[in-house]
Amino acid sequence: MAFPQTPGHALPGAFLNTPAVASRFNAQTDPVRRVLFAQQPAPSAAQGQGQGQPTANPQNGLDPIGTFASRLDGAQPQPGQPAAPPQPPLARAAGFINNVLARDDHYPELDSYCRQISSDYDIAEFNSAWAPFQQAHHFPIPQAVFEQYDRAQVNTAMGLFAEINHAWVTIDNCLYLWDYTHPNPELIGYEDNPHSINAVKLVTPKTGVFNSVIKHILVVATSNEIVLLGIAVNQAPTGANAIELYGTKMALPWKGATRVLAGSATGRIFFTSQNDSDIHELYYQQEEKWFSSRVGKINHSGPGWGAVVPNPVSLWGKSGTEHIVDIVIDDSRNLLYSLSDRSTVRTYHMEAPDKLTKVIEKTKNDFLRDIAHALSIVSPLLNERMEIVSISPISATEDNKIHLMALTDTGCRLFMSATSASSYMMSVSSRAPQSMQLQSIKFPPPTEANPRRSRADPFNGLNEPISIQSRTLETSRRGIRFPPGYFLDFVRKSDRPEVDVLFMSAPDSGRIKNASRTQAPRFYEQANWVELNSKAEDIGLVTKPFAATNQPLGFGNELAVQFDNPDGSEFAILTNNGVHILRRRRLIDIFASVIRTTAGDEGLKMEVNRFQSAYGRVETITAALAVACRQGDSGQFGVGRSAIDQATLDRAKQVFINFGGSPMLPEQDGQPATVEQVRPSSRHAAITLYLSRVIRSLWKSKVVKVGANAAGALAVNSIIPQTKLREVQDSVIALRSFLNDNRSFIQGLSGASDLRQAASKQEELALQGEHQAMHAVEVLMTDISEGISFVMTLFEERVTDIFARLDEPSQQGLKDLTYERLFSQAPGKQLAKVLVKAIVNRNIENGSNVETVADALRRKCGSFCSADDVVIFKAQEQLKKASDPSLNPNVSRTLLHESLKHFQKVAGGLTQANLESAIQQYVELRYYAGAIQLCLQVADARDRGKSALYWVNDGKPANDPRGRSFEQRKLCYDLVHRVLLDLDTASSREPEVIDNKPTLIATKRAEAYDVVSTSADEVFHVDLYDWYIQQGWTERLLAIESPHVTSFLRRLATQDVAHAELLCRFYTMRSMYFQAAKVQSDLAKSEFTLSIKDRLTLLSKAKTNASVMTAGVSRQEQQLLNHDVTELLDVANIQDDLLERLRADDRIPPERQAEIQDALDGRIQPLSDLFNLYADQAGYYDLCLIIYHVADFRNPTTIAQTWTSLIQQTHDEVMEQHAIYAAERLRTGVEGEGPPPLPYETLIAQIEGICHRSSKDSFIFPVPSLMPEVCRYALENSQDGRVGANVNWPVDLFVALDVSYDLLVRVLESMFETQNVPFRSPSGRARVVEWICHAVGLWVRDLGRHGRPDARLEPWVGELVGECDEWVQSKGGRMVNNEGGLEIGQLGMSVREVRRAVEGLVVQSLGRSVGFF
Repeated sequence: MAFPQTPGHALPGAFLNTPAVASRFNAQTDPVRRVLFAQQPAPSAAQGQGQGQPTANPQNGLDPIGTFASRLDGAQPQPGQPAAPPQPPLARAAGFINNVLARDDHYPELDSYCRQISSDYDIAEFNSAWAPFQQAHHFPIPQAVFEQYDRAQVNTAMGLFAEINHAWVTIDNCLYLWDYTHPNPELIGYEDNPHSINAVKLVTPKTGVFNSVIKHILVVATSNEIVLLGIAVNQAPTGANAIELYGTKMALPWKGATRVLAGSATGRIFFTSQNDSDIHELYYQQEEKWFSSRVGKINHSGPGWGAVVPNPVSLWGKSGTEHIVDIVIDDSRNLLYSLSDRSTVRTYHMEAPDKLTKVIEKTKNDFLRDIAHALSIVSPLLNERMEIVSISPISATEDNKIHLMALTDTGCRLFMSATSASSYMMSVSSRAPQSMQLQSIKFPPPTEANPRRSRADPFNGLNEPISIQSRTLETSRRGIRFPPGYFLDFVRKSDRPEVDVLFMSAPDSGRIKNASRTQAPRFYEQANWVELNSKAEDIGLVTKPFAATNQPLGFGNELAVQFDNPDGSEFAILTNNGVHILRRRRLIDIFASVIRTTAGDEGLKMEVNRFQSAYGRVETITAALAVACRQGDSGQFGVGRSAIDQATLDRAKQVFINFGGSPMLPEQDGQPATVEQVRPSSRHAAITLYLSRVIRSLWKSKVVKVGANAAGALAVNSIIPQTKLREVQDSVIALRSFLNDNRSFIQGLSGASDLRQAASKQEELALQGEHQAMHAVEVLMTDISEGISFVMTLFEERVTDIFARLDEPSQQGLKDLTYERLFSQAPGKQLAKVLVKAIVNRNIENGSNVETVADALRRKCGSFCSADDVVIFKAQEQLKKASDPSLNPNVSRTLLHESLKHFQKVAGGLTQANLESAIQQYVELRYYAGAIQLCLQVADARDRGKSALYWVNDGKPANDPRGRSFEQRKLCYDLVHRVLLDLDTASSREPEVIDNKPTLIATKRAEAYDVVSTSADEVFHVDLYDWYIQQGWTERLLAIESPHVTSFLRRLATQDVAHAELLCRFYTMRSMYFQAAKVQSDLAKSEFTLSIKDRLTLLSKAKTNASVMTAGVSRQEQQLLNHDVTELLDVANIQDDLLERLRADDRIPPERQAEIQDALDGRIQPLSDLFNLYADQAGYYDLCLIIYHVADFRNPTTIAQTWTSLIQQTHDEVMEQHAIYAAERLRTGVEGEGPPPLPYETLIAQIEGICHRSSKDSFIFPVPSLMPEVCRYALENSQDGRVGANVNWPVDLFVALDVSYDLLVRVLESMFETQNVPFRSPSGRARVVEWICHAVGLWVRDLGRHGRPDARLEPWVGELVGECDEWVQSKGGRMVNNEGGLEIGQLGMSVREVRRAVEGLVVQSLGRSVGFF
């Protein structure tokens, strides 16, 4: 009975009131809920330069028109989204291809659909159109074998070595091999063995043990020993394999009855005995070693010392009679599986070099326990009476989880997965598994021939019943599984026990790929029965193991490789009546047979609908297109492929045209529709899908492989065989021919005629989008066909020689060149042009005519050799002729002119490599003017819109696309520089004039520089002048009289100091001093990295230049500039002084020093910052006074306070220095270089310096307030005779500073009469009297020195001296101790002496003086 699957619960979100959480589905969107607004798709491969992740869309039943096509074009905009910019046709078509290939590579993994109980089969009759397998050949057993067989006495056995197309038979002690594909094969015998042969196995040898010609090892197990024979396989011109046997002198003595042999990919050989379940390994090596011979045995199941026993004699009896019936090896995981006669499966982990560890043992009871957990009811097929008859490994490349398939005698397939405790960690792929679990059960097909019964499931769609009681595969004698799931089961029926019936099945990859996303993936299989009419002896895979990809994802996609591998997978089955070759039929083979055998249009429509419901519309239309292009099998035994009748072709064309759908324009939600938003039809998707699968093996493959041949010389070979290239090219040409022949019937190809049939604007837009998509694919097909022709031409022209001619970048480009890049990307096209040029040059050197070679290339691959290329080749040919030294110079020059004209015609299409080559040849022929002309014309052709000039004028902004235009021009200008360098070098070696006539080189130099100077290319002049500066040819630049030079230097002056200084030189050389001063002033104020001293130098030069009259500049402008420069120079001087003072100031921490250095040793700072941030905070009062002067600050109180602070600070600093000096002298007892100056001396220097720097500014140098302060300091700090100073030094100081005697005496008079502290005390008044006496005396002497008869003093002077004399003569004056000055007596005498001198000069007045007020 059939037991249906347990129905699934209703999915939340299927109805309006039960919203689902998207995360439950492990996706970002709910797969059930309706989507109102489509999400933006991932960018296509053409946009993202790589394969995007395709979104699985099931295509269950009839697809919405264009749905699959829209998914092929990942760049299709969605409703409400702005349209993406249109792509070039080639890039768009490449995006289609990449998207399709990405979808094919994301075919579900085996684990995703082989994880449930299943009995889904679609069984067809063996000779029906829907049969998944068919018999391709039948090869009888040669008569010579039967003749040897008749002589058998003991035992015989037969087998296959399908990988080398040979079969074998053992007759007693003899082994015979023959090529079963040959009609009259020759028997190759091994008859030297005297013992009966028990088993034979073909294995891979270990690396380095045998000669390189030996590719296989034949292991022959006899009753007395195991012998190793070498096999060399040579392929004959007919394609047949001829083998030779070689003796290796390697034999292992072994008297056990060898039952099973197995070999790993690394050359390890395992075998078992018929009497036990031990696993033995036969090890072999090239030479004997100290503790091991060339051949030996290791028992991996027995005790450790068993390996050293020479002959395995059973000393202890084994429990029971269990023995091994099969050994299989999974080289991808380094696992060995063994099956015993008790249905026990053991798993061993292989570790190099000779270790084998048992990691899992799973008995029949373990299998039954797992089965009981998986099934809700008991199946009669899986009980304690069932036996496991075969095991087949599943490699890690095919699936990560499923490891093994076990077949029961009832025909059930058990898929097992093995895991380890660390399987969830990261880098543990090489760890040995520790447990094995049942993953899935595949039951035999139901008894009915083709059960299509189903019941509706409201949530999961159609759900077919599962048959768990069918005995259709009972009794399965032997079964084997090949990737990606080809299953062959030899069934022995009870009514015919002497023959085997073969059951063959394969995954229905089309239905699996098209499975609905709303239900769990189903394990669909196609199957059919094959009558062998004999007992099967052996089975083997003739073709290479199937692998669509090298990873589990996409591995089993048969549809993806059905055009890339037209022969599919073939299996050889050896029976006693011959070798049967069975072939897996492709989907297109089945489709061709179906439409051939279907009667009438209605029958055809029904079959097409059946295909669409199973595989989707696009796959169906793709199959029809392939058949229409003569792909597909005839479906008949003995008839070759592509033998398709015209009726079948017509029906396939009818299906492609009538069932291909129409393009669609999605709803725009009010937005205007564009052509880029059109979803192409399924017909377009089918063309893209077919084309992508035809070129699948080429698209991502590299073109060449560079290596060395046997002699060690360079060898460049094609990675794809040329036969494969021709096959692909023929398929593409057939597709193009089909589309061209039926252009008027295929919507989207007929162009304007389609648009006339449009019924609305939307339909017209849809047809335009369809036409653009079709056109893009047609352009790609053309490039593919021509690209393949180009590759084949490349190898016909001795590609090794061409590779050697390329420069290093081109060689690397050829190494990395893929067919995708060659067919669809600009870099690949450019490299192809380089290769075309190399081909032409090679033929020119060999004496071929350039036009003949170029025309041949244009016929084969026109897109790789255009009309411009032909012109270039002609120009190169003329260049080559001009280089002939035997030619007349006039003829040579004519040829050079002609070549230049040809190059100028194609200046816009001239590649950089071609340009450089031409320029190099022109230089070698001393055609300098022509070389420069060509460079300038190519530069102009590359930038006709003068984008580079605008970019330069805008200051060369970063990330501006116009910069690329400048870079293109720069490549040409660099070549001009090289020409000029070579010209200068050549002209320096020869004289310019001989007999008052210019030499040839001088004429060529004049011609070249005339081309340079008369060029109207402003960008070229800018670049040329920049190059002059880089070369250090500033004098040459400054000597040029051109308006471009001035603008060039002005532009660069704002960017670089050196250029600004060069501009100054340019102006001064032309007596433009005002402009030079302005540049220097601007440079001093600039943001450039200049020290403050450099800025001072620039300002000094600017002040000098600004003081010189310049023609054309008004005096007002000159004075204004001079004033600005002077003020800036004063500020710069203050900043420089501040920097030097702060550097030497030990109060400032090191980290602050760096900040100060950065701030002050650079751009000139504002005065307010210099005062507030530095001078005032640091207490540099002298600089504060200078800042007051420069800033025109006139607050007398602040200025007076600053002077007071400066005087006190100066005194304190000097006294500190004296203290340090005294302490050091006391410590060392040695006089140093001398004591520091006295405080008053330092103060005098400070005052004099400030006075001079402030230009004796009366506000900064206020004598009425400053002199009393200096006098006070001298009096209070004893800066007089007591320290060895001149007591009158304050008076002398101000006299030296050119203060008038009148002002000086008036200030002293004020001090005497106001009697402020400290001048109130007797000693203070005495000191003031002494200063007045000294000052008036100096005044009198000054008047006498000039000798003027009119020299007179005001009466107030006499009155002041008289008051001083009266005070000295008074009682208070006579009692004063004038310490540090004159004694009071001497002071009185001095006063009286001055009084007498004054009286002679005083002019009598009516009133008394009131001082200077």
